[in-house]
Amino acid sequence: MKLLQNDKILFYGDSITDVGRNRDEYGNLGQGYALMIAGKLQAKYPELNLTCLNRGIGGDKIADLKNRLDEDCIALEPTIVSILIGINDTWHIENSPALGSKEVMVQFEQDYREVLKRIKEETTARIVLMEPYVLPYPEDRTKWRVDLDQRIQIIRKLAKEFQTEFIALDGPLNAYGIKHSFQYLTGEDGVHPTVAGHGLIAEKWLEILE
Repeated sequence: MKLLQNDKILFYGDSITDVGRNRDEYGNLGQGYALMIAGKLQAKYPELNLTCLNRGIGGDKIADLKNRLDEDCIALEPTIVSILIGINDTWHIENSPALGSKEVMVQFEQDYREVLKRIKEETTARIVLMEPYVLPYPEDRTKWRVDLDQRIQIIRKLAKEFQTEFIALDGPLNAYGIKHSFQYLTGEDGVHPTVAGHGLIAEKWLEILE
C-alpha cells in the first residue's frame, strides 16, 4: 500500500486498538500500536501531512463497529481504514453452546461484510484488515480456537473478496511466543498486548507499505 499526500488513517476496533485513548480529544491515539504506527509514519514522511485517528472501543464486537460506523468512520472521511476486530465475538460466548456454531459465523460474516460494503460505497478509503488472534494461555484459551479460527478464515475470505490489504497476526504472534514467551507479548490474558506485543503488531502493519 502506498501512502498519499494528506492521507487520513483511521484505526478502528476494540480494546487492542483503544488502549486508554482519551475520547474527549479528537486526535488522541491511546498508548498502543496505533500510536506507534503514527509516530513512525509521521517521522518518516513529514512531507505527506498524514493524520492518524483512533476509534477503538474496549469490548466492541463486529456488530458494534457496524452500529457506530456513521459517527466513528464514515463521518471522519478517512482515506485509509484499518480494522482489527473479532476477539470479543469469541470471548463473549466462551461458555455458551453458540461457541463455534454456524449461526454465529453467518452473523459475523454478514455484519463484517456490511461494514466493508459501506466503507467501499461511502468513502474513498483503502481498507486494511487485521486478523484477530489469541495466545494459548491461560489454558482455557485453547478452547477458543474452534470459534476464533473460523472468524479468521471469514476475514481472510472477505479481504480477498473486497481486495483489501490483509495483515496476519495470529500466526506471527504465536510463532514469536513459541520462540520467546507468550506472556511477553500479551501479559496475563493471551489477548491484550504488552508494549512488546503492540510493537510487533505495529511492525506487521508497517510491512504492508511500499
